[in-house]
Amino acid sequence: MLACHGREDSLELANGYLLEGPVVPKSLENLKFNRHLTNFRPAEEQKKALIAISKMPQGMIYIARSGYEIIGYITFHYPDEYFRWSRHPKILELGGIEISPNWRRKGIAEALLEEAFRNPIMEEFIVVTLEFCWHWDLEGSGLEIFEYQKMLERLFGLVSLKRRATDDPDITEHPANVLMVRFGKNVSTKDILLFEDMLFEKKIRLH
Repeated sequence: MLACHGREDSLELANGYLLEGPVVPKSLENLKFNRHLTNFRPAEEQKKALIAISKMPQGMIYIARSGYEIIGYITFHYPDEYFRWSRHPKILELGGIEISPNWRRKGIAEALLEEAFRNPIMEEFIVVTLEFCWHWDLEGSGLEIFEYQKMLERLFGLVSLKRRATDDPDITEHPANVLMVRFGKNVSTKDILLFEDMLFEKKIRLH
């Protein structure tokens, strides 16, 4: 696990849930996973995925829980090797954020983001999130696809992630897909320039 607060922090909030993270694998194993957390895969499979990420040297999981039940989470890890961003030594991917439908509109996503980005390790990395519209809960949110996109931009903007243009084929596959980026305060100019060079990799051919 990446160096962080130095312990598994717990923040109790007045509206009935706790924030914790980065959470160690054993803690995740001992908690129940809300059955409605199915945005990426079935709930039990998603719990296994979170445990696997928490075991990675570079993985971090933050959770919101009510009692012994996980009701929301956010994940961080190095980009998968098939993404271009994996070639950059200082990129950390915000891989997923999900809140159980019966716990939404309580500020949990905002609280998880703000808690995660209080971790000083975030200042050592370029944090990226690749938002793919096929994961979005349009039906549950009642939003149209570009309304949902704007909602995500506002949400991630709370922790200074900003939308960036790119020719990454996973982003350009659909006009609603979004790449958002945050440069940590301690990221070098060299690493920022390397990232900027990676945004557009298609060569323009002159005839």
